[in-house]
Amino acid sequence: KKFFSKKKNFIFLDKKKFNILSTSSIQKNLIKYKPKMVIHLAALSRPMKLHYKNIQKSVSINIVGTSNLVIECSKLNIKLVHFSTQYVYPGLKGNYSEDSALLPMNNYAWSKLGAECAVQIYKNSLILRVAMVENPWTYNYAYKNVKSNYLYHDEVAKLLPKLLSKKGIINIGGTTSSIIKFAKRTKKNVKTGTFFQKSYEPKIPINSSMNISKLKKILKS
Repeated sequence: KKFFSKKKNFIFLDKKKFNILSTSSIQKNLIKYKPKMVIHLAALSRPMKLHYKNIQKSVSINIVGTSNLVIECSKLNIKLVHFSTQYVYPGLKGNYSEDSALLPMNNYAWSKLGAECAVQIYKNSLILRVAMVENPWTYNYAYKNVKSNYLYHDEVAKLLPKLLSKKGIINIGGTTSSIIKFAKRTKKNVKTGTFFQKSYEPKIPINSSMNISKLKKILKS
């Protein structure tokens, strides 16, 4: 909120007050507050194993919940801003643009792509494919053989004021694909690790870095 103009009026509702799995809850809040825009951050993300152990929860929250928002926002012509993930891309070669082919590697990413499908149908919307993590780096190690151009949550928040007026899809990420360099910005003593894909673990993209040319162009304008 601190990164936006003081003229902007934001309403923050937790899942008890605004339940995306309940159309009546969505309707009640949209009618009550009459927002011009809904920023949709509610999702089931980690641990990724959960998207295999509890498929119903994964589908319900990420796909059905998002679909409910699309339906109710479309009835009132309220703009919907949906936070997605870089994991919807294949995650093999990197430098994926907004027009690149999509092929999720794990169930979490499939659930996010399912959500995107619903949002794409509603043209008064914006999909942000975001590569972001908590600040500071929360792990004791960073993989040298995995690439992704992350940003920290607060860095993404700073960009939002210039993006919310847009529609379509925008990749949001940093300028480096080296996770080691990124992690050392906030954790100098982070250890270097090598990632090995275990057969019983959800697949992790080796290079999910995104092309952010579109983002840079918007920020310069």
